[in-house]
Amino acid sequence: MKKQIQRKDGTRISYQEAGSGDTPIVLLHGFCGSSDYWHLVLPLLAASQRVIAVDLPGHGDSSAPGPDETYTMEYFAEVLHDWAQETGLDRFHLFGHSLGGYITLAFAERYADSLKSFGLIHSTSFPDDEAARQNRDKGAESIKNNGIEPFIKALIPKLFAPAHVQTMPEQLAFAKEIGLSTDPNGAIQTLRAMRDRKDRLHVLQETSLPVLLLAGEEDQVIPPAKTFVVQKAQLQQVLLPNAGHMGMLEAPEELAEAIKKFVTQA
Repeated sequence: MKKQIQRKDGTRISYQEAGSGDTPIVLLHGFCGSSDYWHLVLPLLAASQRVIAVDLPGHGDSSAPGPDETYTMEYFAEVLHDWAQETGLDRFHLFGHSLGGYITLAFAERYADSLKSFGLIHSTSFPDDEAARQNRDKGAESIKNNGIEPFIKALIPKLFAPAHVQTMPEQLAFAKEIGLSTDPNGAIQTLRAMRDRKDRLHVLQETSLPVLLLAGEEDQVIPPAKTFVVQKAQLQQVLLPNAGHMGMLEAPEELAEAIKKFVTQA
């Protein structure tokens, strides 16, 4: 069962948690996802840790943006910080999938003192290039004109390793169902926020916190070369064989084990 808090501006943030422990693990999902993306990973981590998965603004059961509201990565980070304070979190491990990774970097840039460690799951510190920015605009225009269904039906197969499109129909259907429930304006505003996000390579280069970089060998959205961009002593790199962009659904046991091993050492 999901819990909720409400910010002073009226924004409602929904989340779910399991397990127990002193330093919780906070999980952020990707674009047009929800905290349910982690439903296979959550119980695996909760066996030994307190784990909290958050619905980002405009996604899942959290508030959708108003007609004049604009999303940015900095806004997402601020909302997450307010949520953490409201729920009494002191320091925690933060892991973000794709969009969630962009937010994780923005959070680490602003609120590093709140973190014990952080990680990018199928994500990158690089900004969009011009082609990607144009695709964000095309996606927003498509949702505005045609609704979210055609966009989601085209998006979901690209998120999985090519072989898994045929061998994991239940996981694809699950991701598609979550995507179709995304508020259209939330999706549009998030596309624009991703389009306009800044380069945060310096966050990885300059942080003194332990960092986990996890990539899927068959990721067609963010290939490993865009995730594994920094090498340093306190940074761990994990490659999931045969996985695409959705390790939490394609290889949940391996992903959970990588996070457990990392936080134990962090």
